[in-house]
Amino acid sequence: MAVQHPLELANGCYDDDGHSLRTGTLWSCVAHIITAVIGSGVLSLAWSTAQLGWIAGPVSLLCFAIVTYISAFLLSDCYRSPDPITGTRNYSYMHAVRVNLGKTQTWFCGLLQYVSMYGTAIAYVITTSTSMRAIQRSNCYHREGHKASCEYGDTIYMLLFGAVQILMSQIPDFHNMEWLSVIAAIMSFTYSFIGFGLGVAQVIENGTIKGSIAGVSAATTASKLWLAFEALGDIAFAYPYSIILLEIQPLATITPGNLLTGFGFFEPYWLIDLANACIVLHLVGGYQIYSQPVFAFVEGWSSRKFPSSGFVNNFHSFKLPLIPPLHINLFRLCFRTVYVASTTVIAMAFPYFNQVLGVLGALNFWPLAIYFPVEMYFVQKKIGAWTRKWIVLRTFSFVCLLITIAGLLGSIEGLVSAKLG
Repeated sequence: MAVQHPLELANGCYDDDGHSLRTGTLWSCVAHIITAVIGSGVLSLAWSTAQLGWIAGPVSLLCFAIVTYISAFLLSDCYRSPDPITGTRNYSYMHAVRVNLGKTQTWFCGLLQYVSMYGTAIAYVITTSTSMRAIQRSNCYHREGHKASCEYGDTIYMLLFGAVQILMSQIPDFHNMEWLSVIAAIMSFTYSFIGFGLGVAQVIENGTIKGSIAGVSAATTASKLWLAFEALGDIAFAYPYSIILLEIQPLATITPGNLLTGFGFFEPYWLIDLANACIVLHLVGGYQIYSQPVFAFVEGWSSRKFPSSGFVNNFHSFKLPLIPPLHINLFRLCFRTVYVASTTVIAMAFPYFNQVLGVLGALNFWPLAIYFPVEMYFVQKKIGAWTRKWIVLRTFSFVCLLITIAGLLGSIEGLVSAKLG
């Protein structure tokens, strides 16, 4: 057994936040992006559209897509500073904020970004367990008929997924998980196309497109309003690209919260099983995409804070027969295990797919996708106050803030109601 300092094992340089500097390829970057973009939020879009109706639903999807594009455009101009073409590269969102907006806002940004990533990991635990349970239910319905009572818990599936993630979390960083992102990207496309195909098949079978302009009816006007707000939060969660950009560069009227687990579909059961299996495999990689920046930050900060600590900094190399040498860092092993365990426990306490997604989406959408990109763009382009571009972007930011507040309130109300109910 040999002991090495992490710098001897590093595959590249690291920035001040502990983020690995880029050593990947165009294809690894594309795989990471697809894995991050096509996430579990996609599965809730049918439910969100059903709540908002056939006019407000698609319009909301289009508007959020446009907002995400604008956000990515603004952020791309902040990749280098001070000049967007020849300036020094900012290898992380926090780097860009620090250079353009200062230390105080960097702390605020970092808190939101890492809480958002942590929350996304929780959402992925919930989604995965729901899909694993759906496979069991699908097989039950196929064996015993569609009216059978096929109810199963999800705790065991969350624990299984957590165990897998404890192992996957020992992958050092982004450029060591290209293979995982490639598999996850393929899986995300697969289940998305299966869901689309099943939806089209259901419409053909029904002979009509169900739903209404007003969306799903509710017992009271207040309930309808809360559901519409929650739907906005869910849509916001489905457009998470901005928070990770710099780090990697319907059917029946009562639509289920998760398109592929709510059982608007029963047959062919094997196709339902395949789609849900693809979701599980995708989210194994997706969990890591959103967790690796958190790992890098905490471990980088700890290494700088305790430079003489062997527990934090030393790697122990083990050579076992037939496999490459294993490099174990005790701090990494303990921290990442506790991190995964905590996301699993919280998911078990709040296993509410739509509500959790809505809270997370609304909580981070405005500050991370709108506020910081707009403010950095002002600094980068030296845009003066009360100019036309300043007024347009300020108005854009304010409108997005109002939508975010509505989505957050609706999702919190839904989460509390689900927990109490």
